[in-house]
Amino acid sequence: MGPVPPTKKKPQVTATEPAAAAAAPDRRSELLGTAAEVFAEQGYNATTVRKIADHAGMLAGSLYYHFDSKESMLEEILRTFLDELWDGYDAVLGAGLGPRETLQALVTESFREIDRHRAAVAIYQKESKQLVAQERFAFLAESQRRFEKAWLSTLERGVAERAFRADLDVRLTYRFVRDTVWVAASWYRPGGGHSPDEIARQYLSMVLDGIAVRE
Repeated sequence: MGPVPPTKKKPQVTATEPAAAAAAPDRRSELLGTAAEVFAEQGYNATTVRKIADHAGMLAGSLYYHFDSKESMLEEILRTFLDELWDGYDAVLGAGLGPRETLQALVTESFREIDRHRAAVAIYQKESKQLVAQERFAFLAESQRRFEKAWLSTLERGVAERAFRADLDVRLTYRFVRDTVWVAASWYRPGGGHSPDEIARQYLSMVLDGIAVRE
């Protein structure tokens, strides 16, 4: 399935706009950032190219010099986020750490990615179940399979090596940690009172040590 063409006729634009777009490579990244925020706030189906252009302070027709559709924008937003996430995860998984240290590093890397791509994480959480039905977004399902395997194998290794409790339900634990970490995208804002690493430390303290006073 190829990119979906825009449903509205492109407005007339001036002859200088293509040159301006080519002369400003950072503009593409800025537009993706704007689109991600609009998708996250209003939902993918409710967002039009015109709404994205309005938030970017430009004509909808001008946006088509950078992207051929909102589907293309969303795909690039999600692929950029997941590519960076897996760069971090693969580095952790290949570092030869013990299971507890691996778990800690994966949680920390997750919060760093929320800090870098908060809107993309929010979109992924809200929209992925519907998007995976489209051929161009099939990569979301593959990433989910890799994600689950990485976390489950870490927890299973921890049980086998007695770093984690023998009675641990690894699948339930995986779901708990996954949801506890990634739901933070709904409230986290970069530049807040806590750094990603500090939030990760607090979460890990609660997950690994609990919240009760130690005897």
